[in-house]
Amino acid sequence: MTDLFLPPLHARFSAYRALAEAALAQVDDDAWNRALPGETSAEGENTLAVIVRHVGGNLTSRFTDFLTTDGEKPDRHRDREFEPVTPGDARAAWKRGWTALLTTLDALTDADLSRTVTIRQQPHTVFDALLRSLAHVSSHVGQIVLLAKHHAGPGWTPLTIPRGQSETYQAQPFVGSAFRG
Repeated sequence: MTDLFLPPLHARFSAYRALAEAALAQVDDDAWNRALPGETSAEGENTLAVIVRHVGGNLTSRFTDFLTTDGEKPDRHRDREFEPVTPGDARAAWKRGWTALLTTLDALTDADLSRTVTIRQQPHTVFDALLRSLAHVSSHVGQIVLLAKHHAGPGWTPLTIPRGQSETYQAQPFVGSAFRG
């Protein structure tokens, strides 16, 4: 089953990472902590920097010693992930998280998929824990793309098939993008 599940899962996680990073590349550092209209940073809304740090913190916690310790590590301090943060610190947390996840995925075997891991003291099969994490990441990547598009304004370059170009895209052979909606 590893050949059927783990390589596509790795590819899907990597595609979501690439999508988020392509969106983030379209905004300057000032936008990373810019609130949406009607919100202020003091209210603790989900800015780009906060979401990026939260995803990194979540992945680091879940995938460090994934098979042997609870996925909610005692040193995580999840609530602090939602406090204002510099873009540099958010990027560092993001990188740590993705390194932990991808290193773990590369080490998993067929036998590991039915093993039990804990997340917040609740048992999950490895298979379910991986699906749970993919869903979590994908929801936050959607937030990142939406916020980046908002902050980029008219300079935004579409990350998927641009409106009005579906038929053109369909007529072309697959170009390799895993996130072409």
